[in-house]
Amino acid sequence: MPMSEYVQSIRSRIGNDFLLLPGVTAVIRDGDRLLLARHAISERWSLIGGGIEPGEEPADALVREVREETGAEIRITGLIGAYGGEQMEGEYPNGDRVGYVTIAYECELLSPAAPDMEELVELGWFERERIATLDRREWIDRVIADVP
Repeated sequence: MPMSEYVQSIRSRIGNDFLLLPGVTAVIRDGDRLLLARHAISERWSLIGGGIEPGEEPADALVREVREETGAEIRITGLIGAYGGEQMEGEYPNGDRVGYVTIAYECELLSPAAPDMEELVELGWFERERIATLDRREWIDRVIADVP
């Protein structure tokens, strides 16, 4: 999904300067396995999620993001936690600097999922031990450690 109109409007005023954004993260489980996505830009594995738009409830944003990126429907079954800090900061190839604060929700997959091939290029189910061996966004380790 391209940059939201909201973020575009801010970027038009601040350029590539650091921008702190609210986000949501889906921890989709199937027993002991978690669904991860490999991102097109970084080629690293991470949990599925995205930004919250102005006026949008976080849970609604999560359902929308998962649908946009995978075509799948989910049911949120619980709240895992909120995460931020230096591990959630980065720079995009165009020079935009960002930091995210994300709310992670435990979810159940209700329909088949496939990568959108725009933001996500691959989906995979992984047990926790296997996740530690992947080229991944390190911040997901904090979220996964909090999953019951």
